[in-house]
Amino acid sequence: MSGTDPVCTAPSAGPQPSASCTGTVSHTLAWVARLHRIAMGRRLRDLGLYPGQELMMMRLWDCGAVRQSELIQSLGLDPSTVTKMLQRMEQCGYVRRRPDPADRRAVLVEATEEGLALRAGVENAWTDLEQSTLAGLAPAERAELARLLGLVGENLAKEAGEDACAPGTGALC
Repeated sequence: MSGTDPVCTAPSAGPQPSASCTGTVSHTLAWVARLHRIAMGRRLRDLGLYPGQELMMMRLWDCGAVRQSELIQSLGLDPSTVTKMLQRMEQCGYVRRRPDPADRRAVLVEATEEGLALRAGVENAWTDLEQSTLAGLAPAERAELARLLGLVGENLAKEAGEDACAPGTGALC
C-alpha cells in the first residue's frame, strides 16, 4: 500500500503516515488525543495548571488525602512523573505532602485550600472543552460516541494489562 492509497488517509486527520496505514482508527485516535490535550492545556493555563495536573487534582478532590504510592497507581503514571508533578504543584501551593501517621515511611498527598479553590475552574474548563469537542453532534451521536470509545478503552486496558474503568461509571479507579 502506498501513502496515496485512499485507505491510508484519514480525511479529518490529514494524510496518514504510510507506516500506519493499516491502523487508520489508531492514527486518528492518537491525533484526536493530541489535539484534546492541547485544547485542555490552553484552558488550564489560565488556572496555573498543566495538562494532567487537573486529573491529579480531581483524584485528590474525590479522595482527600491519599498515599503518594496509591496516587501513582491510580493515575497510571511513572513514579518519577508523578513526583515531578507533585513538586511543581507543591511549589504553586496546590498540594501538600506529609508523612502518613499510620506509616511514617509513606507520604500522604492532599489538596490545599488553594488547590481546592481550583475545582470550579477545572470543572468549567472540562465543560467548555466537552461542548467544543462535541459541537455539531446530536445527543444520540454523543451517546454512541461515548459508548464506542468506552469499548475501545476496555480493549486498550486489556492490552495494557490494566483494569478497565470507563469514565462516567461513577467508579473511582
